Amino acid sequence: MDGVRGCSTTTNKATNCHTPHLHTLEPSRLTVFNRVFAAAYSCAILVLLCHHVLKLIHSTTLAAAFISLALLISDLLLALIWAATQPFRLRPIHRKEFPENLGKVVKESDYLALDVFICTADPYKEPPLGVANTALSVMAYDYPTEKISVYVSDDGGSQLTLFAFMEAAKFARHWLPFCRQHNVVERSPEAYFTSNNSWTSEAEKIKTMYDSMKIRVENVVERGKLGDEYITGEEERRAFSKWTDGFTRQEHPTVIQVLLENSKDKDITDHFLPNLIYVSRQKSRTSPHNFKAGALNVLLRVSATMTNAPIILTLDCDMCSNDPITPLRVLCYLFDPQIRSKQLGYIQFPQHFHGINKNDTYAGEFKRLFQINPVGLDGLSGPTHVGTGCFFCRRAFFGGPSTLLSPEVPALGPYHVVDRPIRSQPVMELAHKVAGCNYENQTKWGSEIGVRYGSLVEDYYTGYRLQCEGWTSIFCNPKRPAFLGDAPITLVDVLNQQKRWAIGLLEVGFSKFSPITFGIRSMGLLMGLAYAQIGFWAIWSIPITVYSFLPQLALLNGFSIFPLVSESWFLLYIFLFLGAYGQDFLDFVLSGGTVQRWWNDQRIWMIRGLTCYLFGLVEFSLKSIGISTQGFNVTSKVLDDEQSKRYEQGLFEFGVPSPMFVPLTIAAIINLVSLVKGLMWVLLGRSKLEGLFVQLLIAGIGVVNCWPIYEAMVLRSDKGRMPLRTTIISTFLASGLLAAASLLL
Repeated sequence: MDGVRGCSTTTNKATNCHTPHLHTLEPSRLTVFNRVFAAAYSCAILVLLCHHVLKLIHSTTLAAAFISLALLISDLLLALIWAATQPFRLRPIHRKEFPENLGKVVKESDYLALDVFICTADPYKEPPLGVANTALSVMAYDYPTEKISVYVSDDGGSQLTLFAFMEAAKFARHWLPFCRQHNVVERSPEAYFTSNNSWTSEAEKIKTMYDSMKIRVENVVERGKLGDEYITGEEERRAFSKWTDGFTRQEHPTVIQVLLENSKDKDITDHFLPNLIYVSRQKSRTSPHNFKAGALNVLLRVSATMTNAPIILTLDCDMCSNDPITPLRVLCYLFDPQIRSKQLGYIQFPQHFHGINKNDTYAGEFKRLFQINPVGLDGLSGPTHVGTGCFFCRRAFFGGPSTLLSPEVPALGPYHVVDRPIRSQPVMELAHKVAGCNYENQTKWGSEIGVRYGSLVEDYYTGYRLQCEGWTSIFCNPKRPAFLGDAPITLVDVLNQQKRWAIGLLEVGFSKFSPITFGIRSMGLLMGLAYAQIGFWAIWSIPITVYSFLPQLALLNGFSIFPLVSESWFLLYIFLFLGAYGQDFLDFVLSGGTVQRWWNDQRIWMIRGLTCYLFGLVEFSLKSIGISTQGFNVTSKVLDDEQSKRYEQGLFEFGVPSPMFVPLTIAAIINLVSLVKGLMWVLLGRSKLEGLFVQLLIAGIGVVNCWPIYEAMVLRSDKGRMPLRTTIISTFLASGLLAAASLLL
């Protein structure tokens, strides 16, 4: 690799580099605008905060002082979050790769070996057939098969998952050569057969084989156990013999099964197949397992004993490959000496999802997190790690670029050369040993080596710690999405997932490695602020909650808390409001979004602030003072037909009762009542419109955003409507809050 020359440029123009372009980068056209706007907006924010301080000082009543203090705190938090957002906009860049030129620069035999890690934990929430499709899609990469090894971590320890992968290994013998011969782009069998309606006779034959496999796997999953009729050989019988009566998902021995070995197993065209290894680490109720981070560290160690590839791809179990040349795009950077000199730790691809409805009802594409912000960070030290679709240099898990931390066993180090077959006894013995539940005791795993422990969001935390150690990263965003996954299609799944994220991010934000302190010292001000902006997401809940209730309750009593339309201060509010929303809208649309999707993104932002962010902040606070809270939950990947139908129609799914719906419903009721009452104040002449205009505007936006809540409370009769108990509780609490506000104000 050291002898290969690459070429990187700041524009697409020709340079003096004599080797073919492997990649280029170009600064964003918005860079200058963003910097000028940031300067102007900063001045406006400072003026607003001074205005709040003056109003607080000159308050004549307790109610006025309370309102001024609440608005000051809310706007101060919004200002801090806005300031932490600016690093994403100061130097955004766009990259482009040229994998077609790779063959002119490096021989295929010199391609780097690749280990792929796929994690799953529950065969009922994460169907084994879907996980198998993910594995098949990367096994079929346009990449030398002898250099690909796929490791599947089954943290649920399910024989159903192992059976699905045994079936997938058999199907791979036919699927991989079919993809090569017909240049198939969608290498997930399910995606290919779903998106195509007509096939050749050979494709029909492959589809019949896949459907047969699908029926067998789904039958076994539905029964919940593996019958003897599905076991076809003695080797399979030995593999399943570990599932005894005492085998549970919380208590079981290590299971490592080599399903395919690339030095022995061949497809039907006599080509060698990639390695495929099933791993279920040892579990014990008395030993911490550190959730997904612990599973990834086991894969790091097990893969080191078997293949120890210098490049590692981490994938969620539903993130199928959507582009077979993705590894070649990665090599376009790894074979560039200028990139290597920048201590490249990982290359992050954005998350994209199939099945999102036309207007993205739940803002499931997370365009700012997965697409807009990484472009901005790519101009600094590189994007954050977002859990999947990331190619790591194995060396990055073992200390900083200039400080190699050797593991306790030399064979686990990043430069160890594996010279034994992966099924050999010494290799299997060491693999079982390093997958033990107590192996990490008194070691550096999880603290200084490997994926880091200490947060529910191990992806964000690990990427953050790697960059603090001096590693950089690259954002690779080709026109054709490299991976496609499944997004939640029910509101409760969306909110539970993001509540877990909020808690995990706060765990980092308030730790000794906080981005505000440790991050700024290690990476500099801009990168530290960028990580802080993400780490303190849950803080959004405070200003969102204040602005969802306080102006409305004051409006209910005809109490004006914002400047008159005729006052010069009103222009400041308009500039701040239109500036923030206008810039966000511009970023969203220029990155390929639509107006309706942007509006839904804003709506979900408000909903998150009143639900998952608020509950995440409360739950983290309780956890910090020693009150036990709910643990890690796997987001379901199972789709219900009725839920899918309602999702396609753009209807919110409220069917499952959740306490998170209560503050959201209260806010919906209060916004509606206050808007009606405020309009009555104006129409009856008891208050002037210019005095209540801002509050009417805020309440009106709240009512528009809350329309799905009103619809679910009153108009709908399907199973996805708001649970009656939630509606009753919310109405009762809203009535009490309205009565209390009337007395206080």
